[in-house]
Amino acid sequence: MAIVEELIRAEENGAISFGNHRLDVKAKVENFEHAGDLWKVKTYKSITKLEKNGLFAYESVPGTSVSHFVEKENGVSFQVEGDEDAQITIGLEDETEYDVFIDGENTGRMKTNLGGKLNLSVELAGSGEVSVKVTR
Repeated sequence: MAIVEELIRAEENGAISFGNHRLDVKAKVENFEHAGDLWKVKTYKSITKLEKNGLFAYESVPGTSVSHFVEKENGVSFQVEGDEDAQITIGLEDETEYDVFIDGENTGRMKTNLGGKLNLSVELAGSGEVSVKVTR
């Protein structure tokens, strides 16, 4: 189960886990230091947001719990869990094409907008954890 009771934590492999989609009230953690970066998470059942060094990194509506979130030069990967299907937005490079894989299945090539945001839908209801991988 991906629920992160402490809202954000560092994993042994260098990844982070964050979010708690079961909270009824908004909760946040600011200035979480990890790998030389400052992270901020806001989360509850309606929305989960993540910022890295003051810049947009992740958002889901409704809220989700995310584990093993790893950013690399060519993309991002993570496991996500939620009670309902979610719209997820990820901050990447501006106007760049990425291949999107959900649970290992290639869902196609998508292009980020001028602000570098990539929007995708993930079916979570009754699915448990779902893996997401976005690569250039």
